[in-house]
Amino acid sequence: MKKILVTGGAGFVGSHLCERLLNEGNEVYCLDNFFTGQKKNVVHLLNNPYFELIRHDVTTPFFIETDEIYNLACPASPIHYQHNPIKTIKTSVMGAINMLGLAKRVNAKILQASTSEVYGDPLVHPQPESYWGHVNPIGERSCYDEGKRCAETLFIDYHKQNNVKIKIIRIFNTYGPRMDPNDGRVVSNFIVQALQNQDITIYGKGQQTRSFQYVDDLVEGMIKLMATPDHFTGPVNVGNPNEFTILELAEKVIQLTGSKSKLIYQPLPSDDPMMRQPDITIAKKELDWSPKIQLDEGLIETIKFFESII
Repeated sequence: MKKILVTGGAGFVGSHLCERLLNEGNEVYCLDNFFTGQKKNVVHLLNNPYFELIRHDVTTPFFIETDEIYNLACPASPIHYQHNPIKTIKTSVMGAINMLGLAKRVNAKILQASTSEVYGDPLVHPQPESYWGHVNPIGERSCYDEGKRCAETLFIDYHKQNNVKIKIIRIFNTYGPRMDPNDGRVVSNFIVQALQNQDITIYGKGQQTRSFQYVDDLVEGMIKLMATPDHFTGPVNVGNPNEFTILELAEKVIQLTGSKSKLIYQPLPSDDPMMRQPDITIAKKELDWSPKIQLDEGLIETIKFFESII
C-alpha cells in the first residue's frame, strides 16, 4: 500500500484519479481548497478508511509523509482561471515549488499535470512534445498557459539540481462525468445547452479543431506515467488524437441528446487556438498507452451524468 497525495483531488479529474488509486489498494490524501473542486465529487469516498480529505491551498507549504504526489491543483477552464488570473499563476508556480519541496524532503515521486495549453495557438500540427509552442505571454489565457510552462521549468530544474523524481504529463481536452456544468468548457457547455433545448453557442465558424479524451483514459495514462522508471521524466502528451471541429461536436451532441437546440454563432475569443491535436507517439512507446474510449461512447456516459444533475 502506497501513500499517495493528490492535489486538486476534489476536482473533475482529481476525483476520478483518487477513486482509481483507492481501488488499486492505496492510501490516498486528497488536498483541495475548493475554489473549483467540490466535496460532492469525493463524498462517496469519505467512508473509505484509506481516504482523507484535507482543505488546503497549495500556495502555502504542506507537510506530510507520502510516496507519490500527483500535482493537479489549478483551475483549468477559461472561466475559472481568468476569474482571478494572479491566483491562477500563483497556484501553478508557488504550488509547484511547494509540492516539489515536499517531494524533495520525503523522497517522493511527483507528477505534474501540465497541459496542451503550453503549445498556445500552435504553428505545428499535430503537436509533439519537442514543439516549444506559440504562446502570447500577455494575453487573456497567459495566466494559465505561462503558469503551466513555468511549472514545467521548475520540475525539470528540481530534477536536475536536486534529483527529485519527476514526471510531466501534458493533458489534452478531457471530458466525462463530474465536469462542472458551469465551467465554460465546450463539451459541458454543449451538453447543458442541448439538454435544456437552448441555442448552442459556436464561436467563429466552428472550424477550430479539438481532440477529446475521456477521463478514464487520462487517469490510465497518469498512472502508467507514474510507474515508468525514474530516468524517464516526460513530458508526455496524453490525449485522443482523433480530431473534430467544434461544429461536428455540436452536431454530435444534438444527435445523441435528441435536442431541439439550434446553432448560433458568436465572435471568436482572443487567443483561442485554432488547432489542437496531440502527437501520442511517445505515450504509445514509453507508456504502452493509447485511448480506448472514443467520442460517441464517452459522450453517452457524460450526457447520462448531466441528465442526473440538471
